[in-house]
Amino acid sequence: MKFIQKTDPMEYLPSQERIDSDIMLKVLNAHKNANFDEFNAFDVQKALDKDNLNLRDLQALLSPVAANFLEEMVAKSKAIKERYFGKNIYLFTPQYIANHCDNNCVYCGFKVGNDIKRAQLDENDIIKELKNIAKTGLKEILILTGESQTKTPLNYIANACRLAKEYFDIVGVEIYPLNSDEYAILHDNGVDFVTVFQETYNPIKYGKIHLYGNKRVFPYRFNAQERALIGGMRGVAFAALLGIDDWRKDAMATALHASLIQSKYPHAEISISVPRLRPIINNNKINPKDVTERALLQVIAAYRLFLPYANITLSSRESAYFRDNAMALGITKVSAGVSVGIGEHGGKDDEDKGDGQFEISDNRDVNQMKTAIKNAGLTPVMSDYIYTGI
Repeated sequence: MKFIQKTDPMEYLPSQERIDSDIMLKVLNAHKNANFDEFNAFDVQKALDKDNLNLRDLQALLSPVAANFLEEMVAKSKAIKERYFGKNIYLFTPQYIANHCDNNCVYCGFKVGNDIKRAQLDENDIIKELKNIAKTGLKEILILTGESQTKTPLNYIANACRLAKEYFDIVGVEIYPLNSDEYAILHDNGVDFVTVFQETYNPIKYGKIHLYGNKRVFPYRFNAQERALIGGMRGVAFAALLGIDDWRKDAMATALHASLIQSKYPHAEISISVPRLRPIINNNKINPKDVTERALLQVIAAYRLFLPYANITLSSRESAYFRDNAMALGITKVSAGVSVGIGEHGGKDDEDKGDGQFEISDNRDVNQMKTAIKNAGLTPVMSDYIYTGI
């Protein structure tokens, strides 16, 4: 296979769609110029006293001094979450349908060249897994692949999504970025929303850790959510993989990116995930460094205060203990019954399964997660969307 080795990760490939948008420039300028050490206790308290936060308020809440206000931050985060979402916690699960990848990203278990067992679900495997997942009562599914347009082309993913829509009310995808007309094809096959992790908003660090492959192109990935909305998607999800670079800058850039998209596309449903680095096969030393659970809680609270209407997802990367406590403090969605390998929902025999992308911490099934949600005084919700058929 011939890999794309580019000296400039800001340069588009000929096949990649460019859109007329100034959002990336605004986010990168904010990321470059952010100085979190300039904030004091007065700035944090001022942000906590406001209902509508600006960028400077967000930066104050992510600053080192804001750690001293964490109790007040999470209390307000909890109140805002309940104001707009009640006590609802929405449940979903990922379905990994292939782990082939053409990219070399140093932190990812799927990266090309990593010695893992590769596998891909065929149509019968996909249907078998969809049926097994649907038996748990879940109504929302997230379809994932590695990033290989050769092994998992658009038509393969579109067919998987079409099948998923027969069993689930809500279908999302977390795959390689596409052009807007390709997102339209997925939308026509039942996809409701698109998740793309930018990984880090630092273009220099991004180029250093994405060594080759289409993913090396930073601006094409950055603009994926906007292209997805142009392609007709109802919602888009954002995230930085916290621990890759300065977590304060990446968290700020993620929230600003989501906010600017929300302003430009007010009809869009906006979601943010808060993933931290996790160990991978053949490298169990990968960790989120200084992104402690306390820091992660600060990020969650800052997101909730800055984006009160956004969904915030906390995945099974985190421990059961942390998730059980964080659910009441601003989170709206959690995963359950998670398997990150290929065929682990019963689609393949043991010898044919493919390895996972990273290690998970919380392996509770759907019923166990529902019980945990209820024990926290919250309400587990599978789906509250109403489809009119129009």
